[in-house]
Amino acid sequence: MAHIEEIRNKIHLDLHTVRNTEDTRYPGTYSGYDDSWNLAKFKKDFKLEIVSRSAREVEFDMIGIDTPFANAFRRILLAEVPTMAVEQVFIYNNTSVMQDEVLAHRLGLLPINVDPRLFEMKKKDDKVTERNTLRFRLKVRCKRNKKAPSDTTNPDELYLNSKVYTRTIEWEPIGDQKNWIPGGVRFTEDDILINVLRPGQELDMVLSAVKGIGSDHAKFSPVATASYRLMPEIQLLQPFRGHLAEKLKKCFSPGVIEIESGEAVVKCARLDTGSREVLRHSELADKVKLLKVRDHFIFTIESTGALDPLDLMREAIRILKDKCKTYRKELDVLTT
Repeated sequence: MAHIEEIRNKIHLDLHTVRNTEDTRYPGTYSGYDDSWNLAKFKKDFKLEIVSRSAREVEFDMIGIDTPFANAFRRILLAEVPTMAVEQVFIYNNTSVMQDEVLAHRLGLLPINVDPRLFEMKKKDDKVTERNTLRFRLKVRCKRNKKAPSDTTNPDELYLNSKVYTRTIEWEPIGDQKNWIPGGVRFTEDDILINVLRPGQELDMVLSAVKGIGSDHAKFSPVATASYRLMPEIQLLQPFRGHLAEKLKKCFSPGVIEIESGEAVVKCARLDTGSREVLRHSELADKVKLLKVRDHFIFTIESTGALDPLDLMREAIRILKDKCKTYRKELDVLTT
């Protein structure tokens, strides 16, 4: 029975292969197990635990779900949570060495720090309104610095406005935007380098930002990364002491294995990167078992700055619920 439980719930890491990767917990697969899906059982087993959180990143555990569900959540974060991004660039003057198309592309990828939930999607033939568009102005000219030291060769001292950063871009409110957008609009970082100028070169352009999703263009993706991995499990099949304990400790990432009272213990398995270094040593390989818990996902979400990572979680869950509702409506149509 214990062997069957391990096959059902764990993935095995060998030196050159990975075993039990396919989920076999389906009705009728195992005698004596009821693997039919049950809402009450799902509610009982499902857990979501936040492990760490910062202004831009959150790590949490999602426990008691299948891989397709976890992957759907990840894909929604990447491609279906909307943000605002520069869609059109009206270039009046660009005498820099950077081509218009390249410069417009760079501007489109700049993340904007504004809540996209305040705005509406702009369709192709819609007119520009304060509810569907943000407008910015970039106007800068590079000049020689007359006060620069005579012996300097540093461009930052020789020239004024030689480097164009995001802080140079100014938001131009449309209509009454200044009153209903709390805190105003800015780019997530002030020091993102856009272009480099030399005396006489200038940029003069208007930027138009709209609401969109990552499946249309990557610039609308709200995350720098959204990924998950399975919770590692390390089983020590015998006690390790002395030099073997030290060797075992060195085979894992820092913090995974610690030595307490002269004996090696698994301190924090979640820090393991899955390198399988321990399986390369014959004196350790058959005394350690490396596993992954099949339904325990460690998620990491890193926001670009437009939305708080917890808000991204909530939006992704809302979108997933809406998809489920749509699917149910389609099923109801087919069954009536």
